[in-house]
Amino acid sequence: MRFQIEGKTVPSVAVTLARGECMYTQKGGMTWQTDGINMSTNARGGVMKSLGRMFTGESIFMTTYTAEREGATVAFATTVPGAIMPINLSEIPQGMLLQKGAFLCAEPGVNLSVAFTKKFSAGLFGGEGFILQKAEGMGMLFIEVDGDPIEKVLQPGEILKVDTGNVVAFESTVSYEIETIKGLGNIFLGGEGLFLTRLIGPGKVILQSQNFGDFASRVASLIPRSN
Repeated sequence: MRFQIEGKTVPSVAVTLARGECMYTQKGGMTWQTDGINMSTNARGGVMKSLGRMFTGESIFMTTYTAEREGATVAFATTVPGAIMPINLSEIPQGMLLQKGAFLCAEPGVNLSVAFTKKFSAGLFGGEGFILQKAEGMGMLFIEVDGDPIEKVLQPGEILKVDTGNVVAFESTVSYEIETIKGLGNIFLGGEGLFLTRLIGPGKVILQSQNFGDFASRVASLIPRSN
């Protein structure tokens, strides 16, 4: 398998496959393909895993694209302006935790499963939902990033506080908690909401410079409403 990331504003990743190799993505993730690609859609991993994906913001059904001839190519694109990050999970045996909507596509050796936060309050009040996804296994994983990607490597015990919507993914060795912003003035006047995500090392963290949900809300607030 070879891949090339194309484009800058709304990029895509073009994956060239050997005969018999395949990639899978969520429903609607494919952008274009050459002749010689076979498409198959099913509830990857069984019914329970499929229902779990629904709660993480992904589609219940996954689509697998298999090369029926040498050098066939299939491409997958982001849904909003941003970036695509390739991650070789073969080099990360502990796996990665992903926020909902971050998964783009992966090789079949990559397994996606539901990952619950350690504290119920972290998911209930954190703004990104109670359920995250865990990606682990062998092979290449591609994730979507809103805006530009920012990578941090945290040392043991090192703490990074991030606006919850700007967290994309982090290694499973990183602890994840929700911290309430202190001070009524900061809560009502600061414009940052009630909570921050508290990430505690060791491990790699991937952030995004834009939270598209906040961007969409801001655009919606500027749309004139008829009386």
